[in-house]
Amino acid sequence: MNKTEYLKNWREKYRKDLTENILPFWLNHGIDRENGGVYTCLDREGVIYDTTKSVWFQGRFAYILALAYNQIEAKEEYLTASKSCIDFIENFCFDADGRMFFEITADGKPLRKRRYIFSESFAAIAMSEYALASGENTYAQKAFDLFKKMQYWLETPGELESKFTENLKAKGHSITMIMLNLAAQIRKAYPHKDLDEQIQKSYQEITTDFMKPEFKAVLETVGEDGSFIDTMMGRLINPGHAIETGWFILEEAKFRNGDKDYIENAEKIINWSFDWGWDKDFGGILNFVDCKNYPAQDYAHDMKFWWPQTEAIIAYLYLYLATGKDEYLEKHQQISDWTYQHFPDRNHPEWFGYLHRDGSVSQPAKGNLFKGPFHIPRMMIKGVELCDLILKS
Repeated sequence: MNKTEYLKNWREKYRKDLTENILPFWLNHGIDRENGGVYTCLDREGVIYDTTKSVWFQGRFAYILALAYNQIEAKEEYLTASKSCIDFIENFCFDADGRMFFEITADGKPLRKRRYIFSESFAAIAMSEYALASGENTYAQKAFDLFKKMQYWLETPGELESKFTENLKAKGHSITMIMLNLAAQIRKAYPHKDLDEQIQKSYQEITTDFMKPEFKAVLETVGEDGSFIDTMMGRLINPGHAIETGWFILEEAKFRNGDKDYIENAEKIINWSFDWGWDKDFGGILNFVDCKNYPAQDYAHDMKFWWPQTEAIIAYLYLYLATGKDEYLEKHQQISDWTYQHFPDRNHPEWFGYLHRDGSVSQPAKGNLFKGPFHIPRMMIKGVELCDLILKS
């Protein structure tokens, strides 16, 4: 492999796909020019088949657009659309208690609210990245204020409805890794010791409680004290989720000038999770596996979703940047070749999101309330950045 040519080729492919395929698809078909914000329920050709709006994606797309403006090309169209999503968030997506809704109508009427605070996390990273893009520092302050509310809700008993009864004392990996990345993203626009402390706290919790060397796995659910729960829920591994956590940690290691502890733990997390997730028969990363190799509960356990593949593409570029080990560039090629063979639509823009285990398309829609303009464009933006960093190193 000619590493320089390999990285240059992928860098240009990521940039071209992002600016000529993925972002134009969502800007042309998803932006609501009447009410503001973005629709994500788009069929294969970009036709809206449900006008329900995902609150997650108002923040997610606003973030991606501001990130693309900051790192790829300072196009006014990106900034304007990002602001449209943020305005929609501020005008319609917050409930009276300060929490955010999960689904709303096209014109902003609330439909559904969940116990989780992921909508808030995506709104906060959108505001912080928009602050960097626009120079409007009030949005950095808003992002930090929302982060502090999230901390309060998470740390104050009774503020958030528990997922479990008193008979099950457990905690989840999801919010732990989200808080790590949330704090790191806001810190770019609003440096503050509380953000640094949150990152270290989340990192310690991931490495102490959720990493299980006896299984060589990161588990999705553990006891409140980090103990192993020997049930289907407690044995669950979400390989893509864990790989994403791994590259979040590598990003922080880079911020900390190559912190060895962070790099070593991220390396374990990514490699363990890839080994658990990679389908040796058909290729691609599986959705869920059981750490004792019992049958996984989720009916979609052996499907191939778009987002775990994109996380692995980022993760192995990051690992190569951090360690210089050739095996990680080979892993990047392995996951990239499979992903680009199966997910891009050859006849219409954007990517399919849901494949059967054998790689055939399960359903052709380009978006819904959970798939939209986030994981794929983020992978491409990070891909350009990481290829550039490696080529310069």
